[in-house]
Amino acid sequence: MNSRKASPEMIGRPIDSLNKGLGFIEAPVEQDGIARLGWNLLREDLSLPAAVLYEDRLKHNLAWMQEFIAAYGVQLAPHGKTTMAPRLFEMQLQGGAWGITLATAHQSRVAHAHGVRRVLMANQLVGKQNMAIVAQLLRDPDFEFYCLVDSAQQVEQLGGFFSQAGLRLRVLIELGVAGGRAGVRTERHLQSMLDALVRWNDSVALCGVEIYEGVLDNEASIRDFLHHAVDVTRRIAAAGLFQRSPLLLSGAGSAWYDVVAEVFSAAQFEDAVEVVLRPGCYLTHDIGAYRAAQARIQQSNPVAQRMKAELLPALNVWAYVQSVPEADRAIVAMGKRDAAFDAGLPAPAMHYRPGDAAPKPAPAHWTVTKMMDQHAYLRIAPLDDLCVGDMIGFDISHPCLTFDKWRTLVVLNAQFDVVDIVQTFF
Repeated sequence: MNSRKASPEMIGRPIDSLNKGLGFIEAPVEQDGIARLGWNLLREDLSLPAAVLYEDRLKHNLAWMQEFIAAYGVQLAPHGKTTMAPRLFEMQLQGGAWGITLATAHQSRVAHAHGVRRVLMANQLVGKQNMAIVAQLLRDPDFEFYCLVDSAQQVEQLGGFFSQAGLRLRVLIELGVAGGRAGVRTERHLQSMLDALVRWNDSVALCGVEIYEGVLDNEASIRDFLHHAVDVTRRIAAAGLFQRSPLLLSGAGSAWYDVVAEVFSAAQFEDAVEVVLRPGCYLTHDIGAYRAAQARIQQSNPVAQRMKAELLPALNVWAYVQSVPEADRAIVAMGKRDAAFDAGLPAPAMHYRPGDAAPKPAPAHWTVTKMMDQHAYLRIAPLDDLCVGDMIGFDISHPCLTFDKWRTLVVLNAQFDVVDIVQTFF
């Protein structure tokens, strides 16, 4: 997938046939030896259903986002919870990412074990064992870690734990909105937390401000929230309370990263602030909510308009037609155990009959109407040429909840050869 051999830390556990979506392996194979097996999807070398990634599209999406980020002069820390795949973390880091965003102490430990050395945990660190995990990671002098705080109570707990451990934890203040999830709501709330941070500054170092704008659903509210974050950042900086230079200002999920980049870069903090954006789904993209969000970006954002090219869906689930019991219905051997269904059902993208020269686009009227654990109901037309044993490649909505159903995903080149494998660690 990359031009150079993967670093040893990014190569996961040996692969065996107990992982679904692979061909038969007599003895475990090291991850970097998968390509030498000579598998090809169209030759039916894989046991379907199988989740696949397309190498050329991954590279395209990676380059697109890096160009976009560079145009605004900000940094990218893609959210690793989307894939929990160290092989993809490495691809993003090699492509210029500042670090990897994660959501939990466990995820941070997985990333560190696979060679990631800068993590922004965009979440509160709470609980004895979670603190202990992070404390152990911080004993690596090369590991840079940040998490979020949003209450004096939390700061007191962190301060007590990390003071006793003889360590200093870097934190960002999370700002929130009424009706949202975590985050500081009021000025009084903010001040009480700042007072606690001053009391514990030997063990809890305030390094910046963070928001998640995705809890809001309209652009005007999001812009107001972003301007509020800029204002709070300026005030805390003027009070001399940040203990990192440059301080960090972070936001952006996968739907509104363009607006975050625009507002934060327009604040003209210059070298005093390092702006870090955290979209995670751009690498594989999708044909659901994120396609709709990207369409808005392509239409309204001047940087995206200049770039012309768009993000491409790079994740499919391939499955066999196992029954055609009615003239207008086929049953496909793919279900809720294999593909996300929370943000829209999978959409047929390609149709291949073993022995044909190449896949064809799936007819536009083919529609998944229902999914069960291991089955999908596919609506077809009575005269459609569809047979038991045909293969269908499905586009996915919401990649986050497809990746977590697979321990291994194969990477395909333009000829549908398996050129690499991606392991997940959920």
